[in-house]
Amino acid sequence: MRWADLLVLLPAAPYRLAAFPFAALFHHFCASGCLSLTARYIFLLTGGCLLAGTAMGSYAVLLLIPATGSVLVLLSVSPARAHTWVFALQMSWQTLCHLGLSSQELDPQDARPAVALSAIMLLTQKATSLALDIHEGLVPLQLGQGLLQRALPLCSYLLFFPALLGGPLCSFSRFRAQAESPGAVPHPLRAAGRRCLWALALQGLRAGLAGGLAGGQGCAGPGCLPCLWARALLLRLAYYVHWVLDEALLELVGFGPEAGQGDLSARDLWTLETTHRLAVFARTWNKSTSRWLRRLVFQRCATQPLLATFAFSAWWHGLRPGQLFGFLCGAVMVEADYRIHPFLSAQATTRGAKLLYRGTTWVFAQLIVAYVLVAVETESFSTLCLLWSSCNSIFPLSYGFALLLLLLARKLKQN
Repeated sequence: MRWADLLVLLPAAPYRLAAFPFAALFHHFCASGCLSLTARYIFLLTGGCLLAGTAMGSYAVLLLIPATGSVLVLLSVSPARAHTWVFALQMSWQTLCHLGLSSQELDPQDARPAVALSAIMLLTQKATSLALDIHEGLVPLQLGQGLLQRALPLCSYLLFFPALLGGPLCSFSRFRAQAESPGAVPHPLRAAGRRCLWALALQGLRAGLAGGLAGGQGCAGPGCLPCLWARALLLRLAYYVHWVLDEALLELVGFGPEAGQGDLSARDLWTLETTHRLAVFARTWNKSTSRWLRRLVFQRCATQPLLATFAFSAWWHGLRPGQLFGFLCGAVMVEADYRIHPFLSAQATTRGAKLLYRGTTWVFAQLIVAYVLVAVETESFSTLCLLWSSCNSIFPLSYGFALLLLLLARKLKQN
């Protein structure tokens, strides 16, 4: 495993790294008082447009069109209708982009379409979050200002370069507060440096693990249980590196997330790798996106909110067969987790029984997470069928069967 292999899984990584000097320059100008508030908005917006053009080429148009459309909608419709219109615009455009690009025979070596789709997904997060804030009265629009004065902060928020290609979701209120108080973070270089060292350590662990697995002899393919678990672990480590680098860039520019609001902390990493609860894993994995989905779907859905949330997540990710299967399987597994653990914990009364309960459920959680993650990342329908027909399906099927038994027992008890 070469260090450059990180760039294959994370195609936007080199562009994020190239943005680091500009982030440091922006913070230096702000801390020295060289930039007015308008100049700061323009700097962030211009940097985002340049980064989009560099990383996506002509595909950057696919990002700029919905960003412009969302700003126009927010400035022209009433706050009561802002969320509905922005949501419809963003998800319709994003779905068209997913379907259009997936139907074309693109060069596998060309990372620009994947980078553009990822940026559009992040734009959907920011635009719908902002529209919800306006709908709920958390962000009042400044009606007394001119059109450009009202549009500039919105455009800058949707396209500011540190969060264009990744990073935890930042609310518009926090973005505006950070833009209005430059230099508030005393030592951004130190905080960003710590995160970069953490990313290097995680990537070193991933490279060592991949090298050890490549040199070992054993089974391979989706039907091999150790291979499935190892592949999922490598994917998780790659995502951890991705999130840590994103937050390092935000720290450097002075827009770091609040404590507990980022996508990955040391405590989150420990929780993800040691928890025996699938529900806890689902809440901790990519935390800012989990909070966004909870606010956008779960809290607003009156019927089957858990299933609706996972189904919408599959739609947001692109509706490939692996994503549909993986997210719907994840919904069933989390529902089963909510019902299985109260039952098992009540039965485990002795210390030995509790250790057995925790150990067994941790193994099941690890293997089910690996199964779902590999399914979501699977692009080939034939490979997905191999995964479904393999012995690895025993673990999610056992959770699903346990869920059916507990639901049946509950119904019989009620009758």
